[in-house]
Amino acid sequence: MAKKAKDMSWLNDDEDNSSIEVKDCNGNILNNWDTVIAIKDLKVSWASDIKRWDKFPKIRLTDDPELIESGKMVLRTEFFKKG
Repeated sequence: MAKKAKDMSWLNDDEDNSSIEVKDCNGNILNNWDTVIAIKDLKVSWASDIKRWDKFPKIRLTDDPELIESGKMVLRTEFFKKG
């Protein structure tokens, strides 16, 4: 008997999020793996604060057009510009 192939499609990082248009604070369109820069100081309760001009490389888009991921942080697009 042949084994059934397991569905591992959830591992694919190259999902096409083109149906959602994510924009930064200036209206520039953001894509996966872009770098963003903070436009103001932000307080973070569980980690070190984010200072103006801090860079966040290799962001990932989420299902929400107002949120992006960088490492373990979820960031609001209204406080970042494309770098």
